[in-house]
Amino acid sequence: MIKPGSESRRAAWGFTGLVVCLYVINWSDKAVLGLVAPYLTDEGIITTTQLGLIGSAFYVPFLLGNWCAGLINRSMALRWSLAALAISWSFVMLPIVLSATFVVLLVTRMLLGLLEGPSAPLVHTAIYSWHPMEKRGLPSAVVTMSASVAKLFIAPALALMIGAFGWRSAFITLAVAGLVWVLVWLPTWKLGPYGGEAKKTAITVVDDEPTVPWIKVLTSGTFIGAWLASMPIYAVVASVLTFLPSYFNQALGFSKVEAGTMFGLPSVASIITLVGMTMFSDRLVQRGSSTRLLRIIVPTLGLVLCAVALLTLPYIDQRYLAVAWVSIGYGLGVTVLPLFNAALSDIVPPRQVAAMLGIFLGLQSIGGMYGPYLAGRIVESASSKVAGYPLAFQAFGAMCLVGALIALAIANPKRDKARLRGITD
Repeated sequence: MIKPGSESRRAAWGFTGLVVCLYVINWSDKAVLGLVAPYLTDEGIITTTQLGLIGSAFYVPFLLGNWCAGLINRSMALRWSLAALAISWSFVMLPIVLSATFVVLLVTRMLLGLLEGPSAPLVHTAIYSWHPMEKRGLPSAVVTMSASVAKLFIAPALALMIGAFGWRSAFITLAVAGLVWVLVWLPTWKLGPYGGEAKKTAITVVDDEPTVPWIKVLTSGTFIGAWLASMPIYAVVASVLTFLPSYFNQALGFSKVEAGTMFGLPSVASIITLVGMTMFSDRLVQRGSSTRLLRIIVPTLGLVLCAVALLTLPYIDQRYLAVAWVSIGYGLGVTVLPLFNAALSDIVPPRQVAAMLGIFLGLQSIGGMYGPYLAGRIVESASSKVAGYPLAFQAFGAMCLVGALIALAIANPKRDKARLRGITD
């Protein structure tokens, strides 16, 4: 058994990378809908509102799946639970290849949402098992960057593949990728020394720490503030996954292949901000700096700037500037996602982290339930798609601003850690 503090950092980051590969596949499965959307609407398979409905419907069972993460983590080892999820995702990608209808697409995306729901808490639990609390900001950011990697590198490749071989080829490719990952994962994975499955070691005090009542966790200022701030930016993330290529194609005038290859541009900004901010945060937290400042206030100010960018998007007339505006705003806003996760993981005992993150990420995904559908309705009800897409982003900007102000007012992980666990830093 590896003791905390004696683990190899190379091994820790190697296993983190392996888990991140699964999450890249996860986000690629989500992003493929946005890539094929212009083709599906042009072929008359679905309308813009139906596209938004499908994008939002994914997150209804996704929420239920998130809440099952704690149960799965208690009843099944991470090695087998993540393998089972990856295999199931692969098979769910195939029905649309055989029957391209609105009903089939709706049902399979909802089933995919249910099966992908538990993955976020389990993935965070897996990587946190290899990293102590004070070093979790950067690993959390790397997981969050899976979305950026999927859009920056996988999406352009899929867009070119779709242009050459048709949109069905993307679903087949992702199904195969999931099965290949399982073949690498099963003989390789080992649980780290900070995991809840680890047997008692020199730090038995952690294992013996009493469970915190859930009502106290869920009503803490940090939990509520983080949720209300992260939910609207999650709506932006879900809407970008569903509509960004369509926005580039139908509103800004780029070709379908160009729109698909540009899908990853917001991810360039997010990678820069995520890596920079989380490395900065982890380093200063290790030196004793305020967790509220570094994991709440700083990223939330980034969300405020994101809100300003989205609110002013309708006034941007030049299409390349509009692409840059959306990209920069997106990159600043998503920094709250990993840093809020890292902050929340410290206010409960280690054995409750998976369940707590499952609840939090599930509530966060409510943004995904309303985001794409709301965007689709706004676009279709506008005078034109050129006007509709910026108005949809503007609505999300207002929501992000309200959520950010609430988080700044009530979220304080140091205070809530002391109140819930009786631990002061």
